[in-house]
Amino acid sequence: GGIMLDIKDLNKDFHKHTVLQHLSLHLEGNELIYIHGINGSGKSTLFKLICDILKPTSGTIEKKKDLQIGALIENPGFLENETLAYNLRFLASLNNHYDQQYIEELCQQFHLDFHSRMKLKNFSVGMRQKAGIIQAIMEKQELILLDEPTRGLDQESIHIFCQIINQLHQQGHTIMIAAHDYLPDIHYTHIYHLEGQLYLDEMD
Repeated sequence: GGIMLDIKDLNKDFHKHTVLQHLSLHLEGNELIYIHGINGSGKSTLFKLICDILKPTSGTIEKKKDLQIGALIENPGFLENETLAYNLRFLASLNNHYDQQYIEELCQQFHLDFHSRMKLKNFSVGMRQKAGIIQAIMEKQELILLDEPTRGLDQESIHIFCQIINQLHQQGHTIMIAAHDYLPDIHYTHIYHLEGQLYLDEMD
């Protein structure tokens, strides 16, 4: 019960340049949110604030106790000289939610070879992006934040991504996707426009 995430009057400045101002957002849980905004509109900044990577200039971010957050923000901290399996195992072990069967299933859906000996530094942009999406959802995190998740993905992978996201939402997860491109196959519950602050778009 209660609120999953409560952001009140959030402001974030970088060297006198204001990126976010008077931003408020309340998540009860089980929302599927699309945030659109141009580059530099603060999408990554907002996600970093929610994940405690950055601190607000002012305002508050309250989270449900022990909220498990999965995030794809810019470059996930992969170990470049290790394999995909090693990386996913390493990242999951940080929270002790390593479910190899589910992780292998996700890799299969995205046509990634979980058992490949290839080092991450040799991954293509698309393969790296898929690995980034998988690490954000592989521990069945309650709140999933995805920044430009379809960057570098081909049409088939985008289709698979949309299916996985809808499925996670049906299973009760809350997902926030920040991106340039609107993906019509995702069944969003709310659409926001970010321009310093969040504006809720009317949905038909």
